[in-house]
Amino acid sequence: MAYRFISAEKAGDVTTLSIARPEKLNAITPNVFAELTDAFDAGLADGTRAFVLTGEGRAFSSGADLMPDGAGYLGLPEDLGAIIDAHYNPFTLKLMSLPVPLVTAINGPAVGAGLSLALAGDIAVMGRGGYLLLAFVNIGLVPDAGSTWLVASSVGRQRAMKMALMGEKVSADDALAMGLIAEVADDDAVLTRAQEIAARLAAGPSKAIGLIRRQINAAVDETLAQSLMTERDNQRACGHSEDFKEAIAAFGEKRKPVFKGR
Repeated sequence: MAYRFISAEKAGDVTTLSIARPEKLNAITPNVFAELTDAFDAGLADGTRAFVLTGEGRAFSSGADLMPDGAGYLGLPEDLGAIIDAHYNPFTLKLMSLPVPLVTAINGPAVGAGLSLALAGDIAVMGRGGYLLLAFVNIGLVPDAGSTWLVASSVGRQRAMKMALMGEKVSADDALAMGLIAEVADDDAVLTRAQEIAARLAAGPSKAIGLIRRQINAAVDETLAQSLMTERDNQRACGHSEDFKEAIAAFGEKRKPVFKGR
């Protein structure tokens, strides 16, 4: 499929997806969600074992596009709940349920719903010149696209409240200190670093890695007893995998395992 609002590039087992609306700071529309959804599905069908998500130009994403784009998008509707139900929530759930890891390369500002996409990465790498911003309160709205859960589960109630209620920028260094992101890199090295991480994950036991990401995401809301059962079920599945058998064989033969993601 030829894309108009995003770009997709596969190198080895890693697919890099970029929101490609740099003239609008990669503002999000339903068309962006539709093309990203298609690209994730196509990547998985093509054997992708790790994804990188980023934005073209000087921003990761400025969040929802508030204005018509001349390509069929008429701007935000009067009923914001409808567009959230139809596009924002399904896409956030898709990101969180991917069977392979997602690394985000936050190459500039990540604002509003763009912050949600940025923090949905299992490992988020952020450029020193970028910032995160829960901007919703500044226009009389509430956080959406999963940003409430993503921020609160990372930094706790007080810091999440301050971010959401004050609507102030959070620098890359502060985001790292707060636990919102995993790494800070020089602005011109963000994408390269994210792709390096993704390549390492893609070479790993991707079946186990996919279950790990789901397991940790679920643990935020589970009781200890529920988490123990989740761990048991996932461990059972991994114990029957080819990758585990390969790891045992490699250990006995004193060599590095070659994982195939099965």
